Amino acid sequence: MTPQESHDVVVIGAGASGLAAATALHTTGRDVVVLEARDRVGGRLLSTPVEEPGRALDLGATWFWDGEQRVRSLAVRSGITTFEQHLAGDTMLQETTGIRRLTGNVIDVPSCRFAAGAQSVVAALAAALPAGALRLNAPVTGIHPTGKGGLDVLTPAGPLHAGHVVLAVPPALALERIDFGDALPADLVRLARATPVWMGAAVKVVARYARAFWRKDGLAGAAFSRIGPLQEIHDMSGPGGEPAALFGFAHARTVRPGFEQAVTAQLVQLFGPAAETPAALHVQDWSTERWTAPSTVQRLADYSLFGHPLYQQPTLNGRLHWASTETAAEYAGHVEGALAAAERAARAIHAEPVDVKNTAVDITAPSR
Repeated sequence: MTPQESHDVVVIGAGASGLAAATALHTTGRDVVVLEARDRVGGRLLSTPVEEPGRALDLGATWFWDGEQRVRSLAVRSGITTFEQHLAGDTMLQETTGIRRLTGNVIDVPSCRFAAGAQSVVAALAAALPAGALRLNAPVTGIHPTGKGGLDVLTPAGPLHAGHVVLAVPPALALERIDFGDALPADLVRLARATPVWMGAAVKVVARYARAFWRKDGLAGAAFSRIGPLQEIHDMSGPGGEPAALFGFAHARTVRPGFEQAVTAQLVQLFGPAAETPAALHVQDWSTERWTAPSTVQRLADYSLFGHPLYQQPTLNGRLHWASTETAAEYAGHVEGALAAAERAARAIHAEPVDVKNTAVDITAPSR
């Protein structure tokens, strides 16, 4: 990079929202670069491959639901196979007084998943960008307005100048990791610092097995517990039950030495001796992900701040756009919310005819 490097738009974060915004803007002729601090794309869409070709297990986002047409449409356009979440069977309830079997699946609702894992969605978006538009291992350290218009984006490799910046990372993380000086309005700073991070304090545990033995016992793979460590459990098996897996959520504060053994013991109590020896046990603690969770993540609990009106309008003279799922006015906390927020940011930038190179660009193509 050189100090003179300039782009119409710099997108910060290569998760679903950042890549969706970047591909939409690129399609309409904007010069876009995406900066991602990690060495991979996806953000909170993270899938681990398995032996079965074209299959993966999700360690982050998993489902999408009826009515979430942006996700469904993206999967269809990208040729990504989806399938319905397994629902059939009974639910297990774990209480201090013991374990009960409840008739039917009282936890899960009709939903869909991605056969190759949710990360396949962002991989498809990334593949649509031109060579060089996506930069990994590129954290942003500062964003400052410039006297000549636009914003300077500071990185360890050098600064970039941008006509617009799309912040596709959780607001609280952005405020902790990125220096804005005193440029942001005080009420926006307070809001961003207080907004929870979707999945930020969650631990997702995935136990893979040789077969979905619980189904033969008439169980849905669904359970909820008041004593933990997993608070709720779901079937995560792939299409036709392969690969076979269960997954559950725990709170980050419960992770301590012996956590994995406690999880396995809980699965045995709920689903029987066959649960004792998973082929693999994956523990994804999102609170320890430095590019997902700020240091305050476990104290952020006011989810009514998701989709706040202040996030719906760009700031810094219309140059800085909020685009993470937490900022979405609809479906906040879902992949659909990430895509909706990206759509909003891209639409706002489409409406601006001036690019950073001082050449008028009339963007008339409609947004998705």
